[in-house]
Amino acid sequence: MAQAMQPDPGHSLLATDGKPHPLQDTLMAVTLFLGVLSFITAQFHDLHVLASWTGLIGIVTGASGQFISVTTRERFVLIIGLGASAVGFYLGMFYGGLA
Repeated sequence: MAQAMQPDPGHSLLATDGKPHPLQDTLMAVTLFLGVLSFITAQFHDLHVLASWTGLIGIVTGASGQFISVTTRERFVLIIGLGASAVGFYLGMFYGGLA
């Protein structure tokens, strides 16, 4: 007989699996930092070089983090950082590019 599924109130959608993931957490933090930095500096036309490079590096670290991410929390934060990095990169490219 099929058992009724009962939700486990002790775990949220973004909960970890209880194991340490130092490489994934480092990539997650670096991607989020670079994404925020790129997004903020892209708002200033004179900082297009910084916005472009931090956005490009943030996209690369976020994409590599997505390949090795284990938990939903890591993927969620990586996507936020990737989005901010991409917006900062594209605006930086619009305002003058990498050089």
